[in-house]
Amino acid sequence: MAGINPAHAGEPVEAPGARTEAAPKQEIRLERLTPEYWRVTLDNPPFNIFGPETIPQLNSVITQIETDPKVKVVVFQSAVPGFFLTHYDFVSPLSATTGISPGATGLPALPDMLVRLSRAPVVSIVSIRGRATGVGSELSLASDMRFASREKALLSQWEIGAGLVPGGGPMARLPRLIGRGRALEVLLSGEDIPGDLAERYGYVNRALPDAELDPFVDALARRIAGFDKQSIADIKRRVDIASLPPDSEIGAEWDAFLASVQRPQAQQNIKRLMEMGLQTNPDVESRLPYYTGALGQ
Repeated sequence: MAGINPAHAGEPVEAPGARTEAAPKQEIRLERLTPEYWRVTLDNPPFNIFGPETIPQLNSVITQIETDPKVKVVVFQSAVPGFFLTHYDFVSPLSATTGISPGATGLPALPDMLVRLSRAPVVSIVSIRGRATGVGSELSLASDMRFASREKALLSQWEIGAGLVPGGGPMARLPRLIGRGRALEVLLSGEDIPGDLAERYGYVNRALPDAELDPFVDALARRIAGFDKQSIADIKRRVDIASLPPDSEIGAEWDAFLASVQRPQAQQNIKRLMEMGLQTNPDVESRLPYYTGALGQ
């Protein structure tokens, strides 16, 4: 693509000191298309599941977004067909997550990164093609703008179906974005919200025909990248005052998630879902509302 800086295109994201004999799988690629316009590609096939090993990689990206003097806009996209970014990894032990040190805000690692992304002096845009479930929805909500494929995007907070409480801030962010009633519908049904309905609800900015999604997002990002960085940051900061929840609300959700995942009913539900094929069976990952609904039958 024109404008790609060959010195950085396709550069894998690594946390400091990550190069060891058993280096972690790189799940995130950062491309500097221009100094002002970056693209972050989520690439953890087959389902783009988010786990504790993803956290330092995403943290590295967000730290670079916060500290680079030139970048103005960053687009998040997926390289995995059918999946933008999905739920948290239930194979890794809980201690692998709780053992990660709090982030710069003082919040636990995942909510810390999402809060910092929202407040960064850089415009963050998600281009949703495929399933944005759990962490995928939460990353989308923490970003400044959301654009979805009308035919291929599915957004959801699936956690209620497994007896869990979401942990990445959707209870704080969704009501401010789409209103109380619709937020409760999303959170308490655990159902998929397709792109066109997500647009009507305000869950995403726009749903576009799939063939138009990439050109639209790229054109918007390049337009914003041509504007003054200080003015972008000043506008964002003032919009944030009226729209972002306080850190205390976000932190409380993470605490509620950790409490819920350790309850016996949730442990039983997760065990049954894993037996059905959660994280291994494409049909389960593609039709989570059906399988979580089956738990109560």
